[in-house]
Amino acid sequence: MKKSILTIACLLLIAKINAQTTVIAHSNDSRVITTGMPFLLIAPDARAAAMGDMGVATSVDANSQQWNPSKYAFSTFKQGVGFNYTPYLSKLVNDISISYVSYYNKLTERSAVSASLKYFSYGEIEFVQDEFSEPLIQKPNEFALDVAYSLKLSEQFAMSVGMRYLNSDLKLDGFDPDAKAASTFGVDISGYYQSEEEAYDSFNGRTRLGFAIQNIGPKFKYAEGGVENFQPTTLRLGGGFDFILDDYNKVAVTGEVTKLLVPTPPVTGDEYEYTDVDGNGEYNEDIDGPKGDLVNDNYIIDGKDPDVSFISGMFQSFGDAPGGFSEEIKEFTYAIGAEYSYQDSFAFRAGYFNEAEEKGARKFFAIGAGFKFSAVTVDLSYLFGASKVASPLENTLRFSLAFNLGADTYTEY
Repeated sequence: MKKSILTIACLLLIAKINAQTTVIAHSNDSRVITTGMPFLLIAPDARAAAMGDMGVATSVDANSQQWNPSKYAFSTFKQGVGFNYTPYLSKLVNDISISYVSYYNKLTERSAVSASLKYFSYGEIEFVQDEFSEPLIQKPNEFALDVAYSLKLSEQFAMSVGMRYLNSDLKLDGFDPDAKAASTFGVDISGYYQSEEEAYDSFNGRTRLGFAIQNIGPKFKYAEGGVENFQPTTLRLGGGFDFILDDYNKVAVTGEVTKLLVPTPPVTGDEYEYTDVDGNGEYNEDIDGPKGDLVNDNYIIDGKDPDVSFISGMFQSFGDAPGGFSEEIKEFTYAIGAEYSYQDSFAFRAGYFNEAEEKGARKFFAIGAGFKFSAVTVDLSYLFGASKVASPLENTLRFSLAFNLGADTYTEY
């Protein structure tokens, strides 16, 4: 009997001594996915902006390079060039803006080359040490320079491959003299399907489908030993239909969904050592006493470790949300838009963009118009915020100017 009691006491003592576990204090609840160089995601052209920031499956125009260069294979013009200007944070400042220039050239009936330059200017930032010192003027900026080749693989389907050089010069010598400009490269792969015009009861119609995977490339950082940033690798899927009512009137309806192919931030917290006196696996300060040493200040409670390569991050992004499938769905944004055109000389557009509240809460309506005079096209767009989180582009008027160079010598098929 005494031997049994002694054995039980020893087991209890061993259990108590080994009952060292952890307690976790939540340190972040944010589910917004962040990347480096987010300016790449901003719609630079007025036509796409007016339809809810979409363009992967809309019909070809001079600025298709931003969304889906494979559309250039369906252009009926030999060459085209687009100039675009978007004021940014116009309610607060007047010197922050996005400029975008694009160009394409059809080599044959089936192929085209294209290029573009996207420049984001953050304006002038002035550093003053004291009232006697000369101010130090800094002009941070970011830009992307890319080229693409497009080829028709069949009469109705084309694909393209693009290369992009990225440079982010956000260093502020007056704040961090060790900072430097960051640079990297990215690859785009896209495809576009456009059916032939088909006759229905009271109108003709045409189907459009498109996809693009953009900004596939290595991570980058601004300083030695600094944090590595993912590029905004993005998947775009879209589809639309053209209602060709007669020789003069056409209505195009398009929808698009997008998803960042970047790891979702996990739920993290602090991990401490303590003695679990009552053995319930939970920390209770009154019973278990004070917490011990901090073991890990970035302990992953739920989700997956985002410190992976960009390739692994692309695949991981489809199944790493701490909230499971319901949260993964929220990481898709969607846009719907419509465009009415008359005689291919005037167009009116409207669109809506939606993002889940937990993922950034971007929601807005947009309208716009386009006017074509011979080989010149002018587009305008205006954005209305529809979220409690104000958009930097809210109540902003965007401008685009495009020139179709060369005669209308190519056919779509």
